[in-house]
Amino acid sequence: MPRKAKEYPEEGEFVIATVKNIHPYGAFLKLDEYPGKEGFMHISEVAPTWVKNIRDYLKEGQKVVAKVIRVDPSKGHIDLSLKRVNQQQRKAKLQEYKRAQKAENLLKMASEKLGKDFETAWREVWVPLEEEYGEVYSAFEDAAQNGIEVLKGLIPDEWLNVLKPIIEAYVEIPTVTIDAEFEITVPKPNGIKIIKEALIRARDKANEEKDIEVKFTYQGAPRYRIDITAPDYYKAEEVLEDIAGEILRVIKEAGGEATLIRKERRIKKIKRR
Repeated sequence: MPRKAKEYPEEGEFVIATVKNIHPYGAFLKLDEYPGKEGFMHISEVAPTWVKNIRDYLKEGQKVVAKVIRVDPSKGHIDLSLKRVNQQQRKAKLQEYKRAQKAENLLKMASEKLGKDFETAWREVWVPLEEEYGEVYSAFEDAAQNGIEVLKGLIPDEWLNVLKPIIEAYVEIPTVTIDAEFEITVPKPNGIKIIKEALIRARDKANEEKDIEVKFTYQGAPRYRIDITAPDYYKAEEVLEDIAGEILRVIKEAGGEATLIRKERRIKKIKRR
């Protein structure tokens, strides 16, 4: 089970917790990511409405996403809230937890190859990577995209050669795809040819960059759709701006007009092998 490198959660943090004991006035929950730590959830923090019977909302053994509202390390007290967690926050925390589980499984594979126990792996690899990246799977994504060398100096060198093939085989890198459309007209006999050449040049130039994929699709005159896939939204936007500038310049020089119509972005994942 994934666990955090720090001893206590921070106020405002979202945690995965398992209901341990339920009382009329509240419940005690085990913090899954913080071994040996428990939190208390008062009945007033269970739901946004008045709660008559806390067992209508919580059951022993139930796993929940809770928000930490108070922490007192000197007394070992951690207060939790369920009502202060919205659906989006719950979904984000569960996704983070799943990523941590993936990272833990990959690290276990590496530790077995090195003949080391997981406690050693956790101390030598997990802790420094979490401190540097915030989460270990993000470190693995960085290594998958930019090479295992990005982790050099953070963890012992003996781990690098073992982690490299594991990361290449199993780590999925999130990418962002943004959609947009161009309205392009060139009032000349060879106008279609000019437009086609401008789009091809812009596409091929952008595709020369690492981890960038650009596609144009004819939507019906005068519209042309563009899909840009990049490692992150900011890079995708940068590529779109460059392409738009190039297309607008070429079309204007040819005596035509071009307009960029922004649409939406999508997130997908690709697996590096």
